[in-house]
Amino acid sequence: MRLPGLVDAHVHLRTPGGEHKEDFRTGSMAALAGGFTTLLAMPNTTPPLVTAENWSIAQQLAKSHSLCDVFLYAGGSAEHIAELPALSGSAIALKLYLDQTYGPLRVQGLETLQKIMQFWPASKPICLHAEQESIAVGVALAALYHKPIHFCHVSRKDEIEMIAKAKAEGLPVTCEVTPHHLFLTEADTERLGAYADMRPRLASQADADALWQHLGSTIDCIASDHAPHTHWEKQGYRTDAEWHENPGKTGSNPVPPGIPGLESTLPLMLTAVSQKRLSLEKLIKLLHTNPSRIFHLPAQPDTWVEVDLGQSYTFPDHPLYTKCAWSPFEGIRMTGAIRQVVLRGKEVVSNGKVIDPPNS
Repeated sequence: MRLPGLVDAHVHLRTPGGEHKEDFRTGSMAALAGGFTTLLAMPNTTPPLVTAENWSIAQQLAKSHSLCDVFLYAGGSAEHIAELPALSGSAIALKLYLDQTYGPLRVQGLETLQKIMQFWPASKPICLHAEQESIAVGVALAALYHKPIHFCHVSRKDEIEMIAKAKAEGLPVTCEVTPHHLFLTEADTERLGAYADMRPRLASQADADALWQHLGSTIDCIASDHAPHTHWEKQGYRTDAEWHENPGKTGSNPVPPGIPGLESTLPLMLTAVSQKRLSLEKLIKLLHTNPSRIFHLPAQPDTWVEVDLGQSYTFPDHPLYTKCAWSPFEGIRMTGAIRQVVLRGKEVVSNGKVIDPPNS
């Protein structure tokens, strides 16, 4: 079965400043192994992508080192509002963090939000990390300014119902969910320990059920929120050596939230297709058609993903390409394997393995 090249509208590739977790080359290899030929990368890096200079440096690195198409978000901050007109000409969209997350960016205060809305054009989406009450803030911004608001990683029943109501009222809002909020709940935290720590946090089964009910109607996109961290960071250590010196023990450093997801997203959603929880047509809309439309992405001619819908296996069926080298879904039985990826007429994945170009 052939799918179009897929789009992941929410990834953290950790460059600049976090290359020990991931970089553009390893992240794009993980993307291709997972069937994604286009990535939209978040701006909460070190330094964050809140100035035209920093954004341009990062985009050039992405262009030089990535094996698939990578577009970068601009970040919004109170200190760099004057940079937004320059950033809006180049960045794929603007990302605002209304709630606490991993990284230095968070936007607070009505005056700051008003200025950002005024400076950012209506031709490009404003994407929000918004949870609980902050969803209402995002809906109000869409109503007041008539600019497209995209809600990232929606995870709760009351959140998706509020977004559904806003859509019914004709407001310019869209949203995404992650596979981990569909397939994992707070009941999995004991099994996964620190590896289940993420933002938004895992929710109840009732919340996950509500997301499934809105999948393909209210929900526009599936996005991985690929957020890799090393084993030693997840165990509370400052270095890999420290972690290995203390086997079986937990360190005292804060554990950064986030999990990798580029290589598990499509297999999980293909598994949902095999279970009749999702149609193949809706899968294509969620992972290709809708994100391409929302973010005005250029077409990729002669690009496709060949999958075996009937192959059942224990994930992963290949050594993981993400630099962090772990997944919360390891050991899970899945149905639907990625066999081949062709990008602009060139085979980049064969028999599930990435063809690493020489001198890349």
